[in-house]
Amino acid sequence: MSVNSQSATEDALRADIVNTMREMVRLGINQGTSGNVSARWRDGFLITPSGVPAAQLDADTIVWLPLDIEATAPVFDEKRPSTEWRFHRDILHARPEIGAVVHTHSNAATAMSIHGRDIPAHHYMVAAAGGNSIRCAPYATFGSQALSDHAVVALQDRTACLLAHHGVIALGPDLGRALWLANEVEVLAQQYLLAATLGAPPVLSDEQMAEVVDRFSQYGVRPKRP
Repeated sequence: MSVNSQSATEDALRADIVNTMREMVRLGINQGTSGNVSARWRDGFLITPSGVPAAQLDADTIVWLPLDIEATAPVFDEKRPSTEWRFHRDILHARPEIGAVVHTHSNAATAMSIHGRDIPAHHYMVAAAGGNSIRCAPYATFGSQALSDHAVVALQDRTACLLAHHGVIALGPDLGRALWLANEVEVLAQQYLLAATLGAPPVLSDEQMAEVVDRFSQYGVRPKRP
């Protein structure tokens, strides 16, 4: 059962957010005070604080925000949420099926984002993000409403995107799935850059990727008993 479920305690979800941030560092897809994590809770979401390294996080540092919090910068008390709280709020508001958002500054994916490039269908696992590419959203200043607006568009019909000159956003029904996808995006970017040393990587056709997306939609689904 997902720790995002209604039966989970808030303390358990806060601990899972902390563990997710630490796992991002262990996997090498985040570092320092970069990156952030959120998970849906009640009528809002829990999100990592601003400017705190993963090693210094604990359950009490995680901040709860309502989904209807205003876009204009509110006055926060000493527990300030991540500066990227706007895109967490807007994604969770726009995508009711999503339970968690993971944002990283992983190296290979960020390198592609610096060039403003989508990750194309060089490997069938690109379909794990929901389509025939992982889009790169246009650049906007970190923490801005413009960045959030660009991210929401890039994530239409997708569960991952790049942010130009910035990093990666990965979504999931729970923290485990979102973290897995964030790491998978980095692996795909590494593969693409390595293949590019041999020339422009060939890509799968839209028809081939549509078949993979359809198969993924049934992956692990057991038929109901009559």
